[in-house]
Amino acid sequence: MIELEGVPELVDPVMVAAFEGWNDAGDAASTAVSHLEREWKGEVFAALDAEDYYDFQVNRPQVWLDGGVRKVTWPTTRLSVVRVDDADGQGRQRDLVLVKGIEPSMRWRSFCNEILGFAHELGVEMVVVMGALLGDTPHTRPVPVTAVTSDPDLARSMSLEESRYEGPTGIVGILQEACTHAGVPAASLWASVPHYVSQPPNPKATLALLNRLEDLLGIRVPMGELPEDARAWQLGVDQLAAEDSEVAEYVQSLEEARDTAELPEASGEAIAKEFERYLRRRDGSPKPSGEPPQPELGPESPDDSDDPDE
Repeated sequence: MIELEGVPELVDPVMVAAFEGWNDAGDAASTAVSHLEREWKGEVFAALDAEDYYDFQVNRPQVWLDGGVRKVTWPTTRLSVVRVDDADGQGRQRDLVLVKGIEPSMRWRSFCNEILGFAHELGVEMVVVMGALLGDTPHTRPVPVTAVTSDPDLARSMSLEESRYEGPTGIVGILQEACTHAGVPAASLWASVPHYVSQPPNPKATLALLNRLEDLLGIRVPMGELPEDARAWQLGVDQLAAEDSEVAEYVQSLEEARDTAELPEASGEAIAKEFERYLRRRDGSPKPSGEPPQPELGPESPDDSDDPDE
């Protein structure tokens, strides 16, 4: 039985989850949840038992010193709650249950059932799982983010795509399906990360996921330094690509392919969403400062499927 002592009664709670590993190219999704937790000062209230779900030869524990005392941090999945006092810029409160961890090594059905147990006890109204995949997308263009669901009713009510993916899946796809079978509305957000620059961090993809989450939930997320980090990341990749003629030529071919396709970013609906996002943020926050880590070009080959894994 799950007992949640000390967790207050939540307001319109939505669970937002991301998992490091196969579903998290460039660490874009896990970084997005970490950003939410940091900006809204979330406090961890529960952690899954690491012994039940992780192979410690695959995900090794970390040893560290705390005032000269050696401690061990075990790989696991942790849950925290954040209260958004001004969710829509008009004083409306909303709570987010944040789930951040590592894709489990075993017992995926039990893992999802435990997550859903917390969702039930907390009265979660909807689950949103974020992921990122490698794709043939140029770093110079807006990051494509696909929002999919297996729930036809949710697809209609929230203008989401019904998933048609078939193939290998990760914990994101399994958790979404577990939610569907349990009658919990669930959607997943997938950012496409350039395969030729897949090393983390990728602040541009993280920013795109958070922007799409804002649109989906009708909330206003404080972005902090992310916009500046995303600009610096793109500039860094521009400079690295310019030093390699083959990479520069390849990026140009991706740009041409992207530009000849119908860009959803240029649609009237997307422009309207961008304007709504601007209105939510027009009070703004202090201009960020600081230099983010510079990206590196990598030899990785593209994923063999452009479709997001459920």
